[in-house]
Amino acid sequence: MNPAFLADGVLVLHLLLILTIVLTVPLIIIGGWRGWGWVRRPWVRFGHLGLIGFVADESLLGIMCPLTVWENSLRRAAGDVDYGESFIAYWVSRLIYFDLPSWVFTILYCAFALLVALLFRRVPIAKAK
Repeated sequence: MNPAFLADGVLVLHLLLILTIVLTVPLIIIGGWRGWGWVRRPWVRFGHLGLIGFVADESLLGIMCPLTVWENSLRRAAGDVDYGESFIAYWVSRLIYFDLPSWVFTILYCAFALLVALLFRRVPIAKAK
């Protein structure tokens, strides 16, 4: 299999995880208000908290995301230096990578993790039956 194609796949997976983490917050808020049962399931809520907790922890520890490491490794194996080689890589990378100091991301990730944790009070998980 072509390493550049695999790198694009990892990049799309990365985008899907980011969208899951971000979009789950408004879905929990709306779902709590509308009575959607799935937003109160423990595995959904703890899974969501675990995902953003992992992102915040790796940022606090100065560790690069494993998906970014994997994607970069595949791009090097394909002979690419940057994201200029494919349509998917070009556009998706523009959506998820920003040129800001790392401390900005650390603050954003930690604040978002705190928001996710606070949602446990606002929209509590369902009690075991």
